[in-house]
Amino acid sequence: MKQIADKPSLSDWLRLHLAFLTAKQLARLQNHFGDLTTALSAKPADWLRVERFGDKLVDSVFKQDPSLVEQALNWAQQPDQQIITLDDAAYPGLLREIADPPILLYVRGDASLLHAPQLAVVGSRHASRQGAQIAEDFSRYLSGIGLTITSGLAHGIDAAAHRGALQGIGKTLAVVGTGIDRIYPAANQHLAREIAEQGVIVSEYPLQTKPLAQNFPRRNRIISGMATGCLVVEAALKSGSLITARQAMEQGREVFAIPGSINNSLAKGCHQLIKQGAKLVETAQDILEELAPLIEFSLQADQAAASANIEAGLLESESDPLLDLMEFEPMSLDELVTLSQLQAADIQAQMMMLEIEGRVEALSAARWRRLK
Repeated sequence: MKQIADKPSLSDWLRLHLAFLTAKQLARLQNHFGDLTTALSAKPADWLRVERFGDKLVDSVFKQDPSLVEQALNWAQQPDQQIITLDDAAYPGLLREIADPPILLYVRGDASLLHAPQLAVVGSRHASRQGAQIAEDFSRYLSGIGLTITSGLAHGIDAAAHRGALQGIGKTLAVVGTGIDRIYPAANQHLAREIAEQGVIVSEYPLQTKPLAQNFPRRNRIISGMATGCLVVEAALKSGSLITARQAMEQGREVFAIPGSINNSLAKGCHQLIKQGAKLVETAQDILEELAPLIEFSLQADQAAASANIEAGLLESESDPLLDLMEFEPMSLDELVTLSQLQAADIQAQMMMLEIEGRVEALSAARWRRLK
């Protein structure tokens, strides 16, 4: 009987990772040697016989600084920090299915969120105030009913999406384009700490990796790859968010885009996506209609969301304070702000849920009418 080779150790995986081997190159190694353990015990000369393996790549595996592996292992020994490899059951299933998944992930925070139903929310780093508010409102609401909001910790829409999601129960996941021990931009240090404490931060890059420009477009495939769908809030025609959206389309994910004024340069990327087949989004209901069958997710099944308080932008199962303030005649946002003493953004998020549950009807000019 053929003896089954032991699985590679984390040290072995780190050697391959620090040499920047891709999943496709790992597949070639396995095809050539039969398994990775045999490959790692082979000599450099044997590696040179593998298809498309040259001296530079082989040297990067066999002549690397061993202290880098040790440093990564020590990092993974700290609380709420771990390294998850491609053959680990903890590796996110959807991400494993993409064409070029990272061979390992550095994870800081709640690793269980890697397997939670996710929606990527991305957009311009130079977002308008309205765009940032929309991203925060949508993320607060969708997180409030159980979705994990995934984004890239950048300025603008990314940061707004993370902030909104932290106010819900679904939490948030940040995919960074640096080593996980570096936070970029520095202005988001506090936000990153909140995400690590309440959600999770993920990186495919070795520790101490600086914010190199070429790393950010590549990390976008992870943002889209872990999520069931991708929402683009604002994007110029050359925005990196369009890269994420295109990758999401290639990965077979649902893509959503929020339209804007034809005179707004930050709406042109969204309009282009809509022309290419992305779903035009006006309310969270538009997203839920597409995602609910894919993730077997329902508002009724989420008991935690039903018991959340109004300050979090959610509803009680039997009654709602905002609904109690409304008559069956249309009421404006300004009137509801005055009567409830809540922030306009909180009211809008709650009215979205009331609309989805069929309790109110949205009218023009930020007005609603009670239906039940």
